[in-house]
Order: sequence, then structure tokens, then C-alpha cells
Amino acid sequence: MVGLVIVSHSRVLAEGVAEVARAMGVGRAVVECAGGDTGGGLGTSIDLVERAVRAADGGDGVVLLADLGSSVLTAKMYVEGADGKVVLADAPLVEGAVAAASMAATGAGLDAVLAAAESARDHRKT
Repeated sequence: MVGLVIVSHSRVLAEGVAEVARAMGVGRAVVECAGGDTGGGLGTSIDLVERAVRAADGGDGVVLLADLGSSVLTAKMYVEGADGKVVLADAPLVEGAVAAASMAATGAGLDAVLAAAESARDHRKT
């Protein structure tokens, strides 16, 4: 199964997005968090991303979803050093995570889960 990692400056924000995504993934989607810095404050940590990727990887790859700024840069840096089975979605954080978790829960492959996350860019709220 494809796993998901929520990368955010805030541990609390990452946990909240993961909670919503897991619920929409009907409990089958594996959603891990890499929020905040290693000291528990605001920031980003490639070490936390690496731990979350290892925990989320069910063998079919991992989609990263990042909030903004250095979280995106940290996620990109991690992807550059990964083996190709870890990708960064160009997607809104919450909507992309929900769409990706829903698709991952069906057993879809990495490309389909990534496409589901990125399709959330086009969903209007009004």
C-alpha cells in the first residue's frame, strides 16, 4: 500500500491533517506526520521526514504533502535523495491529503495516489 507523510512546520497541524486523512482513508490508509522540529517547536526536520517515510512505506511508495516554505524545501530535499518511490505532491495540504488517503485506501499505486492528491488543486470551495 502507498503511504502518506504530512510535512508541516507544526506538529499539531500535521497531526490534525493526518487525523482527517486517516478518517477519509477508512482507517486503511497509512498516514504519518513529520511536523515541527526535533525539539518540538515550529520548524521542519529532514530527520522527522525520514522517520515518517520509513513508518509509512508499505512497499509501494510514499506521497509527501507539505504545507509551505521550508516544509516544501525539506520535502524536496528528501525526495531528491530517495530511491524514486517517494514523491512530493503539488497539492493543497488538507484537500490533497484527504484525496490521497481515499485513493491509497483502495490499494491504488503510487502514480494514482499522487494524481488524486494533485487533483485537489482544482476543487473550488465556492
